[in-house]
Amino acid sequence: MSLPPGFLDELRTRTSLTQIVGRKVLWDTRKSNQGKGDMWAPCPFHQEKTASFHVDDRKGFYYCFGCHQKGDAISFVCETENVGFMEAIEILAQEAGMEVPKRDPQAQKQADKRTQLIEVMEQAVAFCRLQLKRGPAAEARDYLARRGLDEDVLERWEIGFAPPGWENLREHLVGKGVPVELMLEAGLVKASDKGRAPYDVFRNRIMFPIRDGRGRAIAFGGRAMDPGDNAKYLNSPETPLFDKSRNLYNLKPAREAAGKGQALIVAEGYMDVIALSEAGFGAAVAPLGTAVTEPQLQLMWRLSEEPVIALDGDTAGLRAAYRVIDLAMPLLAAGKGLRFAVMPEGKDPDDLLRAEGAGAVKAVLDAAMPMVQLLWRQETEGRVFDSPERKAALEKALQERIGKIADPSLRHHYAQEIKDLRWQLFRPQRSPAKGRGGQRRDWRAPPPPTQGAKASVLVAGGDAVQTQLRELVILAAVLSAPQVALEFEAQIEAMACSDPDHAQLRDAILRSLATPEDIPDTVRAAIGEEALETLLSARHLQIVPCLRQKGDTALARMTVAEELAKLDALRGWQAELSEAEEDLAHLADEALTWRLAQAAQARNRAGRLDEEKDADFEIGPNGAHIDRDERSAFDSLLSQIRFDKQRR
Repeated sequence: MSLPPGFLDELRTRTSLTQIVGRKVLWDTRKSNQGKGDMWAPCPFHQEKTASFHVDDRKGFYYCFGCHQKGDAISFVCETENVGFMEAIEILAQEAGMEVPKRDPQAQKQADKRTQLIEVMEQAVAFCRLQLKRGPAAEARDYLARRGLDEDVLERWEIGFAPPGWENLREHLVGKGVPVELMLEAGLVKASDKGRAPYDVFRNRIMFPIRDGRGRAIAFGGRAMDPGDNAKYLNSPETPLFDKSRNLYNLKPAREAAGKGQALIVAEGYMDVIALSEAGFGAAVAPLGTAVTEPQLQLMWRLSEEPVIALDGDTAGLRAAYRVIDLAMPLLAAGKGLRFAVMPEGKDPDDLLRAEGAGAVKAVLDAAMPMVQLLWRQETEGRVFDSPERKAALEKALQERIGKIADPSLRHHYAQEIKDLRWQLFRPQRSPAKGRGGQRRDWRAPPPPTQGAKASVLVAGGDAVQTQLRELVILAAVLSAPQVALEFEAQIEAMACSDPDHAQLRDAILRSLATPEDIPDTVRAAIGEEALETLLSARHLQIVPCLRQKGDTALARMTVAEELAKLDALRGWQAELSEAEEDLAHLADEALTWRLAQAAQARNRAGRLDEEKDADFEIGPNGAHIDRDERSAFDSLLSQIRFDKQRR
């Protein structure tokens, strides 16, 4: 809302910045001059031992010469209290004895009603705190003691008790002059459907006050002491003060702690939040008796860019986490994510703290997994992907889930991460492979090829040599200009490398597509510096133009495209010749065998590399360059072979 002219100036005039800042810092008395309003202290915004934070009380501004934070009283409250602009205005105005202007008379009336309801709630909090110290609460006190909550903790969290009976709180508030209508609006009593007087909502329950972001009591959460009670935990109903889908338990303290850099931890219930906070994890919150809602998620992101969802180590905890994933997926954006910390089997954060201490909880929180990993776990855990159909179903399900992300850049990164996880799931099945010579290979750190191994490739001759040479040209061209890798992702992934070293090089490239600039480093880490140099020192690579001019993206792109096309064409001719050989399996005679050999020779010549691309060459299937006369001879010989088969 807009404020009247001059309101902010008057607010700043009435506000002492030194007093506001003084609540958060210890002034350096040697450096400060209080009479002149010239104050110095260690900066509250970054860790330091020297007093580099300066407050000029007369001008109403602060500035840190270390981290360069600057502003006035309003910005200081916003930063240190982790509140919005209008909330900071209201806080300062209340301290200065000023009234924040209301929009209209109706808004003023609503504000007055809220103030009345908050006062009623505060009286209810005081009543419940007193009842916890009395005789009927003995069982409740014993329970809290067993949970590790001593007197100091009970006082800090204002934990109380609603005694058995139908009208204890109502009669107490009536005695304080509170109208029953206000009790009904505050959700403290409930109208009877039998025509009797309204009765207390909370009976024989441990009471946890719920406060809003400004610390005002707005509702209760009550834990039943009767094991036979239908609801173990009961929250206040929806009221003008309380919308459980838009609030979090422990919001104000957690907001302040998160503003100081602590990780925001989202636990399941009140006791978990109390235990975490008392153990030093001050930025702990919990939803209020429901699954996490969209408004709650947006509220969490206002407190922290990456809240940590602390899961109970059981099936119910995982189910709750999966619901959070479904809710969060369409809302994700750059700088707005979630991490998930899974407690040990059968334990919640409170259990783990009491059993093993804060160090064990910290270890679990530090190991919190990104949301993409839990998404992967949800889709793969307990399933077997031993067929193309199952693998395709997994890919389809993940694509549908990721497709809900609105941010294109984030969606791309999720897809790349999922692709990497898919490689880890499927590729390791063939990682312990037989190398040349029959020895088992270590795919992570393979030995460099020996001279004997190199020679064996050349001795193989024919198509095997051509295929391996072209594969290596493609991979080397990508390494010379990594930016082209994304353009040929599908073709490179489909390239069935005949050489294990080439396959490992290809896999390392594909794993780094999300960050092409990291491809060379990833490849070196995967196969080793020496092995990479050995591969790239092959003689035929020295004449490839794009490798002589490293970094020429256009030339590398053209080279990769042409070599992929030639590789496809070579495989096509291999398939065609294999078909002819099958046709002749039972019909071969000396003449046909001779002609088949001639066809093979023509095919080999047709597949030969040619860099000149002169007029004697035509473009064949998939862009390969083929000598017209040799291709004609090849086609003619195959036709004759098939004609002979049909005639016989």
